[in-house]
Amino acid sequence: MKIFVSTKGHNDIVDLTSEIEKIVKKSDVKDGVACLFVSGSTAALSTLEYEPGLVEDLKRALEKIAPEGADYKHHKKWGDHNGAAHIRAALMKPCLCVPIENGNLALGTWQQVVLVDFDEKPREREIIVKILKVGS
Repeated sequence: MKIFVSTKGHNDIVDLTSEIEKIVKKSDVKDGVACLFVSGSTAALSTLEYEPGLVEDLKRALEKIAPEGADYKHHKKWGDHNGAAHIRAALMKPCLCVPIENGNLALGTWQQVVLVDFDEKPREREIIVKILKVGS
């Protein structure tokens, strides 16, 4: 299955939890793993307590780690200005696996699955979702 998301870029954080839960329910897998992968080298998947304060805190932390306005060699190579996006995506990673227990994602009470788009402009993102069954 695939999920398609329109993003705004510049650290846009999108909660994917309900869409993934729908895919898990449709699969009828009771015990397994949801493997998620975002195509592209300027986005990442993670888990986060998806609330406005923490969303802004993550954005601020990422700006300290890989500032958007820094002079990246990547800018000279390709003529764009998304070097920070590539660095951030490499650090956070494009994939995530979430256990499935009793037909539900085994997430914590305040834990959601999020897509983070680091690019310098809006994008259409594709998230590939594979549901793997464990056991017989």
